[in-house]
Amino acid sequence: MPSTPYLISVLAIVFTITFALRAVPFAVLGRLRGSAVVRRLAVWMPVGILAVLAVTALHGTMTKDPHGTWYALLAVAVTVAVHLAFGRRTILSVGAGTAVYVVLLNACA
Repeated sequence: MPSTPYLISVLAIVFTITFALRAVPFAVLGRLRGSAVVRRLAVWMPVGILAVLAVTALHGTMTKDPHGTWYALLAVAVTVAVHLAFGRRTILSVGAGTAVYVVLLNACA
């Protein structure tokens, strides 16, 4: 087992690197705030991230269980409908879609 000073130094290095990697984007963003590229990224990046997450999650569901495909597609439809109907509240729409999926998966299985 490594010594205590060794473990403390490793943790300090890990903390420093993690903190720096998380702080640098905010330091640079202050200078780029007026940039057209940053404004476009602010609009499209959240959509892109959610699209990648949705495709990844749905692909895993659809390839493993044929009934899960319909449950997932219904949950996506509910998510979109709630998102558009209730003023684009992401937490509400994702929560409703997730609840529908979990209920369908557990009640109909």
